[in-house]
Amino acid sequence: MTDQFAFSYPSPLEGYENLEPLSDERDDDGKSFKNPQHGILSKSYEEFPDPLCKGRRGGFDIHIYHYQTNPDQVAYAKALWERIRREFPELRIYAFFDKPIGPHPVAMFEVNLFTPAQFGAFIPWLVINRGPLSALVHPNTTEDEEERNHTQRATWLGDRIPLDLRVFKLMKEKAKREEEEKVEGGGL
Repeated sequence: MTDQFAFSYPSPLEGYENLEPLSDERDDDGKSFKNPQHGILSKSYEEFPDPLCKGRRGGFDIHIYHYQTNPDQVAYAKALWERIRREFPELRIYAFFDKPIGPHPVAMFEVNLFTPAQFGAFIPWLVINRGPLSALVHPNTTEDEEERNHTQRATWLGDRIPLDLRVFKLMKEKAKREEEEKVEGGGL
């Protein structure tokens, strides 16, 4: 479990300060509120918000897990991997791993999403079609936020599978060593 106080959070109302108070008027259903209509859709319908990656890496990674020692899960995961490749060929779909890799403690395969439209189509589809498998949905921001992206900013479909967070510590230590070697070698 990630320490929720390990990170800072900008105000959700940033850019919406000093506006008129919202009305308490309810819609006809008596439950939901009438919201001010201004005829402009959020730009988040068209592109992922900052600081999500909008380039080659994609805004979101989806890791779909299967227990490599469970033949039923392996068979289901292989069939799902093939179906995704056939139905969503525009997405980046990685190799089918048959063992743990990186911070992922069990076998998995990965799918990248590049646009809000892809996210909006693929995630509901996966909710219905993932069967017995769990999936980690995490954003891609900057490399120095990989641990946060895989933990505090992550969302799970199905059961949460504890990640090996030590991997992120090792990655940070390696990057720090490389930076120190670059400075010592006159690279800066």
